[in-house]
Amino acid sequence: MTTMTSVDVVVTGGVDNHQDLHVAAALDQLGRVLATESFPTTITGYRELLAWLRRHGQLDKVGVEGTGSYGAALARHLSENGVRVLEVARPNRQVRRRFGKTDVIDAIAAARAVLSGEATGVPKSHDGPVEALRTLKAVQRSGNKARTQALNQIHQLLVTAPENLRARLRPLSRADLLTTCADFRIKADDDSLQSMTRLALRELAQRVLHLDEQLKLVSTRLRRITAAVAPRLVATKGVGPEVASTLLMAAGDNPQRMHSEAAFAALCGSNPIPASSGKTNRHRLNRAGDRQANSALWRIVIVRLSCDQRTRDYLDKRIKEGKSKTEAIRCLKRYVAREIYNAMPPTAAA
Repeated sequence: MTTMTSVDVVVTGGVDNHQDLHVAAALDQLGRVLATESFPTTITGYRELLAWLRRHGQLDKVGVEGTGSYGAALARHLSENGVRVLEVARPNRQVRRRFGKTDVIDAIAAARAVLSGEATGVPKSHDGPVEALRTLKAVQRSGNKARTQALNQIHQLLVTAPENLRARLRPLSRADLLTTCADFRIKADDDSLQSMTRLALRELAQRVLHLDEQLKLVSTRLRRITAAVAPRLVATKGVGPEVASTLLMAAGDNPQRMHSEAAFAALCGSNPIPASSGKTNRHRLNRAGDRQANSALWRIVIVRLSCDQRTRDYLDKRIKEGKSKTEAIRCLKRYVAREIYNAMPPTAAA
């Protein structure tokens, strides 16, 4: 009987991620657990984790859960050191009910998902201009939300404000209203209803004006980055900086991980899902995928329906074939996904 050495063992790793600690599991090619260990979420911890996996044999692949959050830095470190990293989805509830839930169990499950071929997705690299777009979009989304809340609060205050103040401010346009409220002066020792209403309006108006400046700066940077990263995409009909940045974020900084336009369509949730059985041959709507990217495709289609005759002709043709307008728009989104894929940066079509 021959005994396998560490050189003969092909190791598959699995990692369950947390904010301060990563739990790793090493499995051999037969799925047997070789060892489990915990490591801190620091650069030193990442180096120790990689060295620990390699000590058990020839490291093949590592499945990492949460590559878009707590596992992003680890996935980046492993990739930079020549390790193939695959993204692992959270175990489904049925499996967890059967086997329980611990960090070690999740790490082993991640490794087995890679070993069985269930986990095949290459994670986004999060290391380039598209990641910069993602950070800007986060500021933009929260800024738009806060601005809308502040404007709604100003409106509600005006509804119940003292009559003399209400009569003065109601006829003003939004721009004049914000400027007027932002310039209110309030006496430091006056706590009357009139004074406190003016104070509240002033603070909210100044918040909106500050957010307007912030959003203008973010929009300028978004426009500049998208034009530099994907000029063909920005030049596509119906695609502006906002839509382009959303689609680039869906593809990531390493769009070559998508091997075809069909993969990009699936990523955007615009591919029809087979739902056939017996003599029935049909497809259903795909409700999965990146919903922000799916919404971006919808906006492109709606813009083209208003200004592109070919798009309107295709819609009319599909409706005459018996499809509803909604179904025809879904077909258009699939065609647009193919066009967008081909307009992505050159690495996307590699």
